[in-house]
Amino acid sequence: LGCTGFRTGGGLGGLATHMQHEWVLLANLFLLLTGFELLACHFERSRVPDRMPALLADDWRGAFQLLVLVFILSGFLDNIASALIGGTVARHVFKEIHIGYLAALVAAANAGGAGSVMGDTTTTMMWIQGVSPLIVLDAYVAATVALLIFGIPAAVLQHRFSPIVKQPRGHITIDWTSLVIVVAVLVFALSVNVTAIINAPALVDRVPVIGIAVWTAILVAAAVRRPHWRVLPHTCKGTLFLLALVTSASMMPVHELPQARAHTVFGLGFASAVFDNIPLTALALKQGGYDWGLLAFAVGFGGSMTWFGSSAGVALTNMYPEGKSAIQWLRHGWYVPVAYVAGFGAMMLIFGWLPD
Repeated sequence: LGCTGFRTGGGLGGLATHMQHEWVLLANLFLLLTGFELLACHFERSRVPDRMPALLADDWRGAFQLLVLVFILSGFLDNIASALIGGTVARHVFKEIHIGYLAALVAAANAGGAGSVMGDTTTTMMWIQGVSPLIVLDAYVAATVALLIFGIPAAVLQHRFSPIVKQPRGHITIDWTSLVIVVAVLVFALSVNVTAIINAPALVDRVPVIGIAVWTAILVAAAVRRPHWRVLPHTCKGTLFLLALVTSASMMPVHELPQARAHTVFGLGFASAVFDNIPLTALALKQGGYDWGLLAFAVGFGGSMTWFGSSAGVALTNMYPEGKSAIQWLRHGWYVPVAYVAGFGAMMLIFGWLPD
């Protein structure tokens, strides 16, 4: 405020104009993070996570199967929701969760959403701007390679730290009402988002459509089953921190990116770990000439390298506060950046550089 001003002008007027461009993103993030936390509580109440030990293998493969489940869910759900579902299941199948496995859960959610226009905000932005979903689908080549690279060592690490509790605890009765609420909220939010993107793409830029859809469904469902409102104060604390990070990142004086090249995209993946990937994607779309499948993987998966590098990471560390250590995240989740390099390299070997 006092020294540099903003791209939109100086002083409070410049800040107000800047926030007019950012409020939809911030509102969507706030509504999604708080809403999905309530949804995770409904999923936990359904007792389905308590049944998971009987379905997963009782060695390291069980931990890996859970990562694969999160990866698949993220292809058609928001990566925040799939990360929270994975974290909820993990809390029931493991007595303790290693921070390296938390990093893998976030990486699985981000990798699974990288190749789907439904799975990540950045890929949805590409779709809105006219990028074909089939082009974005190429990112699954890199994402699958990355899943194998980080998933296996993370699963082995978690198994050695705290193996799966194989036997369910006593007789477990599924709460079908809570489970139906979870499914109904997700289906409604997905349907509203797809409908808005196809029929009124301009509305998505002006109104936090998917966040409003999630909360509308939750409030309607509250007439049937009351949510755990008590989790909101703690969730809001972590959510406000994320919004502060995103707002600060949006003020960075980056007006353009280097010329669109493969090495530029490679660098953007590492930048996404500390710099919000949404403005990076917006700049790339404005500049043009990128290989969108490669960019989708880079900016989508790259944020997994730090706990605050993606919305999924912040959401999961709200559930597991011990994950809020950048040093420990990098130390124990070292295989995530290795997986990023391997996935990027595999995609370049198979497809090469295919700019738009």
